[in-house]
Amino acid sequence: MDVPTDAISRFRHAVVTGGAGFLGSHLCTALLESGCDVTCVDDFCTGRPENVAHLTGRPGFTLLEADICRPFEVADSSGSSAPPDLVLNFASPASPADYLRMPLHTLETGSAGTRNALALARRHGARFVQASTSEAYGDPQEHPQSERYWGHVNPVGPRSVYDEAKRFGEALTAAEARVHGSNVGIVRLFNTYGPRMRGYDGRAVPTFVRQALAGEELTVTGDGRQTRSLAYVEDTVRGVLAMAGSELLGPVNVGNPDEITMQELAELVIELTGSRSGLRFVERPSDDPAVRCPDITLARGKLQWEPRVTARDGLERTIGWFRAHTHPGG
Repeated sequence: MDVPTDAISRFRHAVVTGGAGFLGSHLCTALLESGCDVTCVDDFCTGRPENVAHLTGRPGFTLLEADICRPFEVADSSGSSAPPDLVLNFASPASPADYLRMPLHTLETGSAGTRNALALARRHGARFVQASTSEAYGDPQEHPQSERYWGHVNPVGPRSVYDEAKRFGEALTAAEARVHGSNVGIVRLFNTYGPRMRGYDGRAVPTFVRQALAGEELTVTGDGRQTRSLAYVEDTVRGVLAMAGSELLGPVNVGNPDEITMQELAELVIELTGSRSGLRFVERPSDDPAVRCPDITLARGKLQWEPRVTARDGLERTIGWFRAHTHPGG
């Protein structure tokens, strides 16, 4: 993975909450490869030990099983000789299948969990990066979405447990900066995908890939014309680490501005897998956004970051990983 080591070279010990999840595990890998000690904190409600199995036993890596909704400390439990100087807060159920199954835990993780992660960073004077989401924009009435847009969110719908947990996490992080002067930043991530996703987590890419490889019909919601902007995990990791190495508060959009409709995505997955599957249109979920596309002007200008991996290339890599795993996320 291409890691911006110059941006994060000053960090000696990073804590990644949700580090055994899909995105968190890629962050742990990139940080460790950059020479930074890493403490991965996860309660395994959605993360999986196998996501970080390749890191277990490597010098500088510590896996701490803990629920961040309860106060926690890592300096004494970590094998690192240095106190944490970077905290990346990526703990949260992130897929519809998970946050609809665990609505209260999702809200508690975004509130109490974020508060505890912020407290850890404050105790050690560490840089803190809060993982937010494009869901902060809801079903947007502005397109593409810039950080100046406040969003259009249903606060009591089924998706609100995730949307509002992330919006509250942003508010808490910004308040931390105002009240305590803490060095914090907020990234809004757009539709990241790649290896280590679970095939049954409810998101479009792993669902389509799993179905195509199994020869099943690909279930496209609604009329398939709603759009998403897909960011390959390697690009997202570069963006997050660039944000970590900066002094920006944000929020900053990290995503790929190349839009694709859900029908086009399904058809591309069928092409790349060589599947004979067809499409089956099903009911569209409540409050499902009609469009999703980031304005990344701020990331380009302030972080010198933009995505490099095309949808075709990223999907080919993802499909290759799914092919190599008999039961990806079963």
